[in-house]
Amino acid sequence: MDSEKNSNTFRFMRKSPSFGERVYVAKDAHVSGSVVLGDDASIWPMAVARGDVNRIVIGTRSNVQDGCVLHVTHESAWQPEGGPLIIGDDVTLGHAAVLHACRVGDRCLVGMGATVMDGAVLEADAMVGGGAVVPPGKRVESGTLWRGNPASRARDLTDQEIEYLLYSARHYVKLKDLYLAGAR
Repeated sequence: MDSEKNSNTFRFMRKSPSFGERVYVAKDAHVSGSVVLGDDASIWPMAVARGDVNRIVIGTRSNVQDGCVLHVTHESAWQPEGGPLIIGDDVTLGHAAVLHACRVGDRCLVGMGATVMDGAVLEADAMVGGGAVVPPGKRVESGTLWRGNPASRARDLTDQEIEYLLYSARHYVKLKDLYLAGAR
């Protein structure tokens, strides 16, 4: 683990973040508690991943861009197992996105400033537009774009947009590699 990562990752309630290979966490990001980052994942400046009352899993090659907030739901009488936050592989979370106790499938993109609430599920290869609010329990189908507040299905994704989902994640892998190498 590089020194930049050590300065902003915190143990909480006997649970510490764990990291795969070649992970990048910006020095002004915050990662605490039960957070698992897959290989080549990245967390950018001012992003927060707080696995304090449940777990957060961030998949391989997924990126959490500047200012994102990732959190979970605690166990309670209303939700006996609480609500973890599970993010698949090759996912892009745009700047200032907020995700709370939801599930995001592989190769998804959550646009800048979008919010995805408790129990929502984004199937693989789905896109949530910037500023959209996906309400609790909503299912976003594979191959679709959702927009608005509350978010609703806008249309099917084009083949080019589906290709872009993977391109975006791969681009951020290259970018984080430059940061890890100390590019100036």
